[in-house]
Amino acid sequence: MGIDFDTALLRSFVVAARTGSISRAAQALGRTQPALSQKLRRLEDLVGRPLFERTPAGVALTQAGEAFLPYAERVLSLAGEALADMDRAGKLSGRCGVGLMEDLVSTSLPQELNDFTRRHPEVSLELITGGGAKMVEALEAGRIQLALCNNLQTRGTPRWSWRQPQIWAGRRGMDWTDGPLPLVLYSQPCSRRASVFEALERAGRTWRIAFEGTSLSALQAAVQAGLGVSAMMRPSLAPNMIVVDHLPQLADIDLGLMRRAGTEGEPVLDALEGLLRNLIAPEVRH
Repeated sequence: MGIDFDTALLRSFVVAARTGSISRAAQALGRTQPALSQKLRRLEDLVGRPLFERTPAGVALTQAGEAFLPYAERVLSLAGEALADMDRAGKLSGRCGVGLMEDLVSTSLPQELNDFTRRHPEVSLELITGGGAKMVEALEAGRIQLALCNNLQTRGTPRWSWRQPQIWAGRRGMDWTDGPLPLVLYSQPCSRRASVFEALERAGRTWRIAFEGTSLSALQAAVQAGLGVSAMMRPSLAPNMIVVDHLPQLADIDLGLMRRAGTEGEPVLDALEGLLRNLIAPEVRH
């Protein structure tokens, strides 16, 4: 007989994976830490292997956890989509442009959006990526109607928001314990650079800028080449890159969803926003 996964267990796993902390996940889900830990142990018993390992900063996914995460996200997304479709009369049709931060392209989001268009063939979907400033410009110009971006680069109040942990990404086999820390950073203007400098200065760690780039792929290439370490979201880790956990803890990034004014009540946008919220921030209540 196959294994039946309770969506509550999967949601607990996904939120803990995103926050990198059992306590933060418990707070987001409105549960006690022991209760959430029990749910995660139940899921690990079902899977038959550990999904998390303890780190100085909280918890990190094991190799099995990394492999299981996209499946858990898709199950939750499909469950939410099914419920939304049951409440929606008639077929969806129309056009929508969605903007994603580059860091989110490595998640299951692009595949989920592709699945959405396959379920709704009369919907035309355009997906663009880039920095927060680019997303805001595209939103105001009407090229896109939904944008997931850094709250520091938005104008106005996001419809909903969530916090995404940052990790230090480095090349496997490199040693960054001595000397000024070589940094791989986004070029200016970049709202995330300040948090990197502040974390290092609080810890009394010297640093130097080893590489600056304008895209995530450029930063990944520099880290893979061993030029330095970079502050990234966990999904942005590329092959041969690891989490460097002995460096000062970085501040979380506040992300949010922006929606173009005047689009309230449009069925396609309502459906896509619901899909994104269920997939990214199901624990958000505002």
